[in-house]
Amino acid sequence: MNTMLRGSQPHVAPTLRNSANPMLDLMPSSFGSWLSGPPPLGQGPQDQRPNDYPGQRLGLPQSGPKSLARMGRRLGALLVDWLIAYGLAGLAMSFGWVSIQTLSTAVLVIWFVLGAVSVRLFGFTPGQFALGLMVVPTDNRLHVGFGRALMRGVLIALVIPPLISDSDLRGLHDRMTKSAVVRL
Repeated sequence: MNTMLRGSQPHVAPTLRNSANPMLDLMPSSFGSWLSGPPPLGQGPQDQRPNDYPGQRLGLPQSGPKSLARMGRRLGALLVDWLIAYGLAGLAMSFGWVSIQTLSTAVLVIWFVLGAVSVRLFGFTPGQFALGLMVVPTDNRLHVGFGRALMRGVLIALVIPPLISDSDLRGLHDRMTKSAVVRL
C-alpha cells in the first residue's frame, strides 16, 4: 500500500512519493529531473555564473570605486558630452567653419571624435570624468583600444544598443566591445 518511487528523490512531492497509486511503479526513477534541464557539465563559461549583484561575474565590487556605473550617471555623462559637442560646434559655426544646415551633423561628428579619442587616451570622456566614471576593458587588456572606442561611439549613436542591457547593467555596445563603465 505504501509504494515508494525507486531511489531518493527529494524533488518529488511527498504526496507522490507515498501514494498508493500503481501507476507510480511505471514512472521513471528520475521523475522531474528533465524539468530543470540537463545538469551542468563543469564550470562552464564565465558568463554563465550566477550574479548576486551587477558586475560580480566581471570581478567588480558591488559598490564604491570600480563598481559598475548605473544608468542615471551614464545618461548624465552622455548629456554633458553632448552639450560639450554642441558648444564646440556652435563655436565652429561662429567662426564660419560650420553652417546652420550642417550644425547637427557637426555636433554628432564632434561628439563621436571627442568620445573615441578621449576614451582611448584617458579611459573616459569629459562627461564621464565630470560624473566620476571610466570605461574599462573586461578582457584583461590594459586599456580600451581606439577601434573599440570607435565601435562604442557608433553603437551609442545608433541609440538602440545602449538601451538593451544584460544582468550586469551593461548595454549591448559594452558587451560587443568587451568594456564596462565603472565608477572612479
